[in-house]
Amino acid sequence: MSVLVITGTDTGVGKTVVTAAVAALARERGGPVAVVKPAQTGVAPGEPGDLDEVIRLSGVTTTFEPARFPDPLSPAAAARASGLPPVSLPAVARRVGELAETHRLVLVEGAGGLLVRFDEDGATLADLARALDAPVLVVARAGLGTLNHTALTLEALAGRGIDLAGVVIGSWPDEPGLAERANVTDLETLAARPLAGAIPEGAGRLDRAAFARTARAGLASPLGGGFQASRFRETFTL
Repeated sequence: MSVLVITGTDTGVGKTVVTAAVAALARERGGPVAVVKPAQTGVAPGEPGDLDEVIRLSGVTTTFEPARFPDPLSPAAAARASGLPPVSLPAVARRVGELAETHRLVLVEGAGGLLVRFDEDGATLADLARALDAPVLVVARAGLGTLNHTALTLEALAGRGIDLAGVVIGSWPDEPGLAERANVTDLETLAARPLAGAIPEGAGRLDRAAFARTARAGLASPLGGGFQASRFRETFTL
């Protein structure tokens, strides 16, 4: 798995923290790691963006941000609002392919959800994943509403013939309520496989060493960690 695309079921679900966690564990295992954010929105020039968080948390410094738009909108709408050209996903695909030739792992973090538009022709992260022939890791919420969003995302992947790398809960609360605990089993049912991880709430505020420990505990073995879905399920489900 030299290229892994990471998407969310929605915005603000913990995509960047999960990307940083996967990057941190890949860096620990050795070999060069790169992280690509095809389009950063809602951040002005010179301000820290998602890749700065990935660098701070993971220590991975080979990062690429082909386009940045100041308005907090979809990449297509943000480009239109700013009068800037949209990001070219074919160009991003070529760059990712070049990086994959020299890096053990290239992570591609999307913007918002899987089908958010990147340009006026309707290109999406799903199109990029297909062009790269790369699996997609889905980051989901823990609480109410996550099942519908996750089901729609998984159906969109399957309908396009894109492999699912797993589902990770992007922010697991310190004190999960009834909805969160009930959703664990249902998320696994939707994915037809055990959870690929659950990152604790607030992990993005940790220093790098503590974050690395959290990543190891919060991600399953295919992603380099020691998370055990069965133990997590026994602890938290109804």
